[in-house]
Amino acid sequence: MTAFPSPDGCHPTPMMEMDEMTTIALIGAGGKMGFRLSSNLKNSDFRVRHVEVGEAGRQRLATELGVTCVAAEEAVPGADVVILAVPDNLIGKIAAGLSPMMESGTMVIALDAAAPFAGHLPARPDLTYFVTHPCHPSIFNDETDLAAKKDYFGGVKATQHIVSALMQGPAEAFELGEKIARTIYAPVGRAHRVTVEQMALLEPGLSETICATLLAVMREAMDEVITRGGIPKECARDFLLGHMNILGAVIFEEQPGAFSDACNKAITYGKAQLMQPDWKRVFEPEEIAASIARIT
Repeated sequence: MTAFPSPDGCHPTPMMEMDEMTTIALIGAGGKMGFRLSSNLKNSDFRVRHVEVGEAGRQRLATELGVTCVAAEEAVPGADVVILAVPDNLIGKIAAGLSPMMESGTMVIALDAAAPFAGHLPARPDLTYFVTHPCHPSIFNDETDLAAKKDYFGGVKATQHIVSALMQGPAEAFELGEKIARTIYAPVGRAHRVTVEQMALLEPGLSETICATLLAVMREAMDEVITRGGIPKECARDFLLGHMNILGAVIFEEQPGAFSDACNKAITYGKAQLMQPDWKRVFEPEEIAASIARIT
C-alpha cells in the first residue's frame, strides 16, 4: 500500500497500488447480488475474503464456487477494499459495525446510490467511498449467443454498461474502483462516470419511479384489453411487445423513423390522460431524497 494525503490534509492514509494484488472483503457474498459478484471475482486479479452470515448462502458458495467464508472480523482488517453487497436498508447499520475494523485509506464500495446519498455511510473522511451500479443489458444489443441474449440482468454473458461515482477520496482512487466495477459486472461495455447525485436521478428516479412504473402500467393495460376484449393473452402480449420494440427503436433513436399523424395524435391524447401536468416533479431534489428515504 502507498500513502496519500487525507481529505483534511493532516495525515497520510494508505491506498493500494494498482500493480499489487488488491484484497477485497466482500460482505454479503452469498446473497442474491453477492453471489453474482463472488462468481465474477473468483478468477480475477483480486484476492477476496468472503463474508456471509446466512447458512444457505454459505452453503451455496461452498458447493458452487468452492468458497469458504470467514467472519467479518477476519475479512475486514487489512482489506484494501470492502464491498457492501447487502440490502439498502441495512447498509447504514452494517457499515457502522464494520467501520472500526477498517484502516485509513480503505475503499468502501456501495452497489447503489441510495444509502450513500442518504448519508448512511460512516462519517470518516479518511475512507474512500466509491459507488457503482449496472445499467443492465440494453433491449437493443448485438448478442447472437442465446445464453447472452437471455442474460437480462447482466453480469454473466451479456455485455452491459455501468455507472460509477467517486463520492469521497483521492482522485486516483477512481481507477481502482472502476477496475473492480468492470470485474464484478463483467462483461462491461461503456463505463460512465457520474456523481452520486446524478446516480440518484438515474435510480430510483429514472429507472424505478418512471420506467418501472410505466412498464407496470403497460402490463395492467395489456391485462385490461384481454379482459375487455376477450383477446387471448398470447396475442395481446405478442402485439404489445412487438410494438414496444419498434416504437422504442424510433423514440430512443436506435433507428431513423417517424410516427404517423394518427400515432402522434394518440400520444398527445394519451399523455394528457395518463400523466399529471407536473409529473417531472419526481426529479426535484426533495422528491428524490424522499424516494430514497422510503427504501433506506
